[in-house]
Parts: sequence; structure tokens; C-alpha cells
Amino acid sequence: MAFLIASDVLIQSERRKLDLDAWLRSHAQDEIRISAITVAELFRSAHRAAPPLSIRRQRFLERALEVFEVVPYTEKAAMEHARLWAAMESTGQRIGMHDLILAATALETGATVVTFSARRFSAIPGLTVVEP
Repeated sequence: MAFLIASDVLIQSERRKLDLDAWLRSHAQDEIRISAITVAELFRSAHRAAPPLSIRRQRFLERALEVFEVVPYTEKAAMEHARLWAAMESTGQRIGMHDLILAATALETGATVVTFSARRFSAIPGLTVVEP
């Protein structure tokens, strides 16, 4: 199975509220990656924090990048993003742009999104979401 880890999961791991290593061990046979938009969200958080928190966060994220392959925002993902965006707008449903990009990336790559915010993604047809 392929998984895309959302930023909230890594944040909870960094705050030591989630044993991400244990979750990863329980999915050792699976393909677990993060999306480019998740990298942007997390590094933005590190840049906005005051030292020494900013330094600790940046080090945590650099280690995460050594562990996880980053899935780029490709042309195919952009097309899926546009389709989802239009569909959501036409029905009056709202979801954050970054979440929509993550969902599009997951759909385009056939991955399941791993997040503590599964409810936010519930309106996206065809998307599989699990909590860690």
C-alpha cells in the first residue's frame, strides 16, 4: 500500500504526541512518502517560529526528508487538483488549497492520505484517508 503523510502527522511526531517510528514499523512493507506541499507547509512553520524552536523544527524536518521520499507536484497532479477544485466549487464545498493539493497528489499516485484530520478530506470522492 502507498501512503502520503500529511503535515499534521509530522507535527504531532515532532511534538512527541505520536510515536511515528512505531507506526512506520507497523507499515514496513508499505510505501510511505510525503508530498511537496507538505514540505512547504512544514518548512513555513519552521521559518515562522522563533529560535530555538525554529532550529529544532528545521532539524526535525531535515531528518524527515532523509527518511521520506518527496512526491513532486507534477503536471498530472496539477490537472487532478484543478478537477477537484472545480468540482468542490461547483457543489459549494470548501477545503483548504494545501489539503486539496495533497488530495490531488494522493489520487494521482494512488496513495492513501495519513492524517488526524480525516474529516476535512471526507468530501473528496475516491480519496482514501486513514488516521495513524
